[in-house]
Amino acid sequence: MPPLLPLRLLVGVLLSLPLTACSGAQGLAVERVTAGGRLYTVAVVDLRRDTLRLHWKNPATGGTYGSFERVREQLGREGKRILFATNSGIYAPGLRPLGLHVEDGRTLVGLNNARSGGNFALLPNGVFWVKGERAGVTETGAYRRLGISPTYATQSGPLLVQGGRLHPAFNRSGTSFKVRSGVGVCRDGRVRFVVSAGPVNFHTFALVFRDTLGCPDALYLDGSISAYATPGTDTQFTDFAGIWTVSR
Repeated sequence: MPPLLPLRLLVGVLLSLPLTACSGAQGLAVERVTAGGRLYTVAVVDLRRDTLRLHWKNPATGGTYGSFERVREQLGREGKRILFATNSGIYAPGLRPLGLHVEDGRTLVGLNNARSGGNFALLPNGVFWVKGERAGVTETGAYRRLGISPTYATQSGPLLVQGGRLHPAFNRSGTSFKVRSGVGVCRDGRVRFVVSAGPVNFHTFALVFRDTLGCPDALYLDGSISAYATPGTDTQFTDFAGIWTVSR
């Protein structure tokens, strides 16, 4: 008899409603998950089967993509179809990533070591990286020391969960409520992108990754501008910098 799921994971499974069919055997799935009475969109990415890429500037024009639709058009010209897209990390004016941005193995923006200035610098912050079939969420200082050389990476902050522990600044009664997005690497080895359907505080959002989705490491991506797209849905209402896509 297989081991029983922990109750908190079982609840998450029971409350998950699929939005899209999988892209292949056990490939991409986009689900609606309810946790703590709040609704979230969760994209489950298996790097052994799914093609996950990061986009900022269109190599054909040199300009920033800014929108899911522009990336969709470019990938369409390459014969590919977007199954899921969402925003990357926090960015600066001019649609420039505020921290590390790596595309196709090229570092387009270097690590940002800022120790003050908004959520990005609410330390510890970190890097979400992809290298082949591996992915990780790694604290910024540790990432620098490890010399990972990823294919794709984005830096943002704060870390939501690090080694199963919530960020020390998070408070259950926190009064900052916003739509939030993040990414976690979970115990089953899969990547999970999460976008809240409504405003939540950091503590509540971090618990979704740790207690509902089983992600011991997770990174906050961005706040009120956060959005996602599937073949039948596009919630974006303003341009942003980096865009993650899963395509076929």
